[in-house]
Amino acid sequence: MLWTIFIILLVLWALGLATGATLNGFIHILLVIAIVVVLLRVIQGRRIA
Repeated sequence: MLWTIFIILLVLWALGLATGATLNGFIHILLVIAIVVVLLRVIQGRRIA
């Protein structure tokens, strides 16, 4: 589920770059949030294992 959200946000970010991102960087903020969530998931996974 988390990877699906990450991929969707990554695609939206790429589309934002290609089309000129009229939302004043909103897509980039979503990408940063997605990366932080993935990093937290990896860190928590290592801590549990």
